[in-house]
Formats: sequence, structure tokens, C-alpha cells
Amino acid sequence: MASEAKEPESGRAALPATLVEAIRSALGPRARPGEPLARYTSFRIGGPADLLALPATAAELVVVLRAAVAHGLGVTLVGGGSNVLVGDGGIRGVVVKLGRGFAQVEWGDGVERVEVRAGAVVQIGRLARAAAARGLAGLEYAEGIPGTVGGALFMNAGAYGGEIADVVDVVEGVGADGVVARLERGGLAFTYRRTALPAGFVVTVVVFRLRAEGGDAVQARLDQARTRRIASQPHGSANAGSIFKNPPGDYAGRLVELAGLKGARVGGARISERHGNFIVNEGDARAADVQALMQEAQRVVWERSGVWLEPEVRLVGSW
Repeated sequence: MASEAKEPESGRAALPATLVEAIRSALGPRARPGEPLARYTSFRIGGPADLLALPATAAELVVVLRAAVAHGLGVTLVGGGSNVLVGDGGIRGVVVKLGRGFAQVEWGDGVERVEVRAGAVVQIGRLARAAAARGLAGLEYAEGIPGTVGGALFMNAGAYGGEIADVVDVVEGVGADGVVARLERGGLAFTYRRTALPAGFVVTVVVFRLRAEGGDAVQARLDQARTRRIASQPHGSANAGSIFKNPPGDYAGRLVELAGLKGARVGGARISERHGNFIVNEGDARAADVQALMQEAQRVVWERSGVWLEPEVRLVGSW
């Protein structure tokens, strides 16, 4: 029988000591029990993880996932921390945030189509800028998106008429059972703001096929996306990007503005005056404040427009 650590003062059940030691033996100080998660999210909100694991290689990730499976515990992937709201009570079980070993980019050769292998923690906006500088088209809309390649894939991120689904070729990662796997494009189901992946699958690499255009056209489209984003979205305050999905034929931000909710507050959370589909953390917001503000927006928009807004941001953890 696995030995148990003493129960934490918070009253949460302790993780099996054998699990903690197995992950610590592979990750050392990058295995962090009770680690606060607010610092790992763009919202700067969130309680502690029972255990935060920061694997730097695929081999370390395999150890973490297999240890969790062996102890019957769930794994939550934080990714780049954007587009996620972590509950004030934190996250039970093992939380995984991939380290810098997953930040490599490899640029292939090609005449019309060029293969680009990008690690899951590469910033998608940075990748878009690097591609544009090489005259490679297909990611220009991603300029300014704060998330990572892995998060962008999971959310099928998109804007201004483009989305990740348009250019993904292959996805590599590790399954919930700790087995390394490769998913071809034909086996991926892309929908609006979601890519269907096997349950528990952790993306490590995304292989893109970008168009070789050359000239200034790609850079011009990227600059245009940057200008539009700067003009319409809040800056300088912690946020998680778009809060709600756009309903068919409309925009969530427009509906929130029509409902008169720009500037509405709950605790330290506020709906942005610049864009109705953004909630900002004014410095001391709790997850419960953001959740309450989301629920208020859903209620008022439903009453005034007859549209139920579906969250785009992921709500995870204990509330």
C-alpha cells in the first residue's frame, strides 16, 4: 500500500508519497507540491496545484503521466496559461506545464509548401512573426495571440478569417497512458475553437505546412492583424483573451456591449471598456469574481438578445 504524507492544512487529501517521489526522482526541483498557479496563468488568478510537474523532455513527461496513471490520479495540462481560469481552490492531482525543452522550432525546405516543426510551448505569435520574416504564409492572424502552439492547437485558435486547422499537418505527443504517439491530420477533428484530441493526450510538437509566398504580402497581412488587435483589445491588464465564443453570425463582444455591460465589475474583475469579450484582472481578482461576471454576462445577454454565450475560456480546478 502506498504511504501517505500528512494531510495538508487546507484539508485536501494528501498525494501518495510514492507518486511524489517517483516524479521528484525524474524532475528534481521541477516537481513542486502545493505550488500556487496564479503565476503560471495570463489571468494571474488561481489556487495551488496538489503537485505541479515541469517536465523538460518527452522522456520526463512519460514518467509523470505513467506515475499518475499508476496511482489513479488525473492530470491537468496548464500549457501557456492563457485562455484558462483556474479556480481559487486550485487543482487536485497532478498539474503539468511543459518546460523550455519543448520550445524548439525547426524550419524545413520547400518550394510551395514548407514544413515547420514547433514545440508545444513556442509562443504562437512569435512563430507567426518568424514565419512572416521568411515569407511563409498561414499564421499571420496569430500575431498578438498570447497562447502557445499547443494551446492554439487545442483551441483551434483563429482570428480575422484564419485558424490553426488550416495549416496543421501532424501532431506529436504523449497519451494518457504514457505512450508516445503521432496523430496525422486526417485523424484530427477540427471544430470552432476546439480540436478533438484523445482524452489525456499531451501535445509536444505541432508540424505545420505553410505556403511559401515571399515578398512583402505576408508581412503586410501580419502587420494588419497587429494593428487591428491593438486597436480593439485591452492592454496592460491581466486577462485570458476572449471569454466567450462568437455565436453563429454574430460577435460575443457586440452582444455584451449591446447589453450595457462594458465596465461592469465583480470584486477585482471588470469587463473591458475597450472590448466586451474581455474580462480583466484589476490586480486582486479571484476566480469566483470572474466566474460571477461571466454568469452575469450570460444572463443579461440572454434576456436582451436571446443568445446564450458559450465560454471559450476553460474553467478548471476547484471552486
